[in-house]
Amino acid sequence: MKDALLATVIEELAAVEAFESLLAFEERALIAASPLDSLPTIIEQKTASTEKIAELEKARDAQLASLGFAAGFVGMEASVVGDERLAEQWKLLRAAATRAKQANNNNGVLIRTRMDYNRRALAELKVAPAKSGFYGPDGRVPGVMGL
Repeated sequence: MKDALLATVIEELAAVEAFESLLAFEERALIAASPLDSLPTIIEQKTASTEKIAELEKARDAQLASLGFAAGFVGMEASVVGDERLAEQWKLLRAAATRAKQANNNNGVLIRTRMDYNRRALAELKVAPAKSGFYGPDGRVPGVMGL
């Protein structure tokens, strides 16, 4: 029965590593001058990936329960005792999940930074026409005759 749990953990590891890869693509897109070309596809793939990871986690929890262990981290920690193969895969999965969480947090910082920059740029553009010498929304410089 632990073989099924091992198979699920290996599959979950592969899914988390694939998610890490998507986060790397997302990071490159967020750094690019025009991220809108690639972000929608990446977001769609990330959504599908997180759904798959959640399904695998539920399957792992069900397998743990059938083996008499608690769900989640506590159950996995108990289940790996004396099982070197499972312990190694669990260790790899935890490391991949930690890397993915950090990459996701980093991308969140990039998104917030970009949003802050855009917010400040828009605020400046709203103020700029009021300053003399700048054109207004109609394309004309306020106070200049003949335009």
